[in-house]
Amino acid sequence: MNGIKKQFKVAGQNIPILNIPHWSVTKGEKVALIGPSGSGKSTLLHLISGILSVDEGELIVDHQPLHLLKESARDEFRGRRMGYILQDFHLIPSLSARQNVEIIMSVKKSKKESHALLDDWFEKVGLQDRMNHLPSQLSRGQQQRVAMVRALINEPLLVLADEPTGSLDWETADEITALLMDLCASDKHTLIVVTHDLNMANRFPRCQHIHELNVVHSPMRKNEDPLYMIDDQTECDSGSTIYQIKEEVTQ
Repeated sequence: MNGIKKQFKVAGQNIPILNIPHWSVTKGEKVALIGPSGSGKSTLLHLISGILSVDEGELIVDHQPLHLLKESARDEFRGRRMGYILQDFHLIPSLSARQNVEIIMSVKKSKKESHALLDDWFEKVGLQDRMNHLPSQLSRGQQQRVAMVRALINEPLLVLADEPTGSLDWETADEITALLMDLCASDKHTLIVVTHDLNMANRFPRCQHIHELNVVHSPMRKNEDPLYMIDDQTECDSGSTIYQIKEEVTQ
């Protein structure tokens, strides 16, 4: 993305939310994006997914210029090439876990192929015995596993996750983080996660603070952010820049 700007109108006043001169993620990369609430992390995901349109700038995903596409074209592209995982799961209460996934599966597969694929994915996430349960009959961690299957079953190029562990207890969050990293380990999946979960963020080979990208907010300097302290940038094995989270500040 280049020169991306986004603003919202509040009480008749235009409020700038994002101003990102440049940011890029390569195919197969796993990126965690951290920062305080209200800093534009979720808005950035909504722009990348095409849920929102940019006000200015260029946004290209898999060679598609999303900034030039109409809403219907962005929706179609998102359905084909992206998977989205949300904090609150957004499962349909009246449908079983299996049905919640079936409704978004590609119609190109035969019924037999679809059933086999569903069985395989539910086994991967350890829910092969819960496929016919309603969401209300599943724990929050199990519901998030269903949401992960729904996001990944069509083999999207890009997986976006907005606070995927935000409503889970610490132990369940750790399990979900490990599972998500395992399911997206292949180079064919690019993964971008926004999170407040420092344990999750530390698992990623690339971790950036939103203030490193977004010049609407004052630039983050070491030890000045109210939520995080970030070590000086270092080089990971692949040579790309990462930011190692040092510790969480608690009062």
